[in-house]
Amino acid sequence: MNYKKRNLHISLFGILFIFFLMACGEKRQDKKEAAVDAGANMDEFELIFDGSSLKGWDGDDTYWRAENGVLIGEITPETLLKTNTFIIWQEGQPSNFELKLEFRISENGNSGINYRSERLDTIPFALRGYQADIDGQHRYTGQNYEERKRTTLAYRGERAAISTQINADAPGSLRGNIKNNAWQSRDIIASLGDIDSLKTKINKGWNVCHLIVRGDNLQHYVNGVLMSEVIDNDSLNRKSSGFLGFQVHVGPPMKVEYRNIRLKQL
Repeated sequence: MNYKKRNLHISLFGILFIFFLMACGEKRQDKKEAAVDAGANMDEFELIFDGSSLKGWDGDDTYWRAENGVLIGEITPETLLKTNTFIIWQEGQPSNFELKLEFRISENGNSGINYRSERLDTIPFALRGYQADIDGQHRYTGQNYEERKRTTLAYRGERAAISTQINADAPGSLRGNIKNNAWQSRDIIASLGDIDSLKTKINKGWNVCHLIVRGDNLQHYVNGVLMSEVIDNDSLNRKSSGFLGFQVHVGPPMKVEYRNIRLKQL
């Protein structure tokens, strides 16, 4: 072989090998990223899902199961829902806390993490309260949506201050102060970033969710990025403690998965 050609082949092989190593490293990093972040300072957090059973949780086992370390919520063509259903943690009603976990959701999925929520007596496995929204298209993932109450409090990319003002046309009515599925008495006091740019920080696979809930300040992080923040000054409607739970939403067949669910009381 010609000396120059031989060197050229060696150089090309070396470049390709370097790219191969970099690609492998990136894939390994992607797989580790969620787990490492979710497990950070894990000694300060209590594991509240054992990974193998639904012990300590209350939900309809038609839709919820534990499998290989993962809490799975699934709707099939045979089990379509008429109302949203939750699996609810039974070991307390946290007030100030941090919650860290990983989630993955199918493309058609619609779910969320409820906290400081009330359990309804009239509907089985139903919660009303704050929700860290999660959906498969990531149109809403990261926002703060209050289930069965004030609806959207902060879209992704918003730091919002919530007040009690009620629409004058419907005094005392929650519904009267909701328009386009959002609470009207909210001031956007800062931008956390463009809603679509923040969407690029959310993976199609596993993601890390980190909720920091302290006093009237409610922060939703995904993959280490602050997606929404609510300062709830609504003394009439806000809640200071309540149930934790995970949702499967009315709609087409879907699957949502949660793992490494850890809680730290503040």
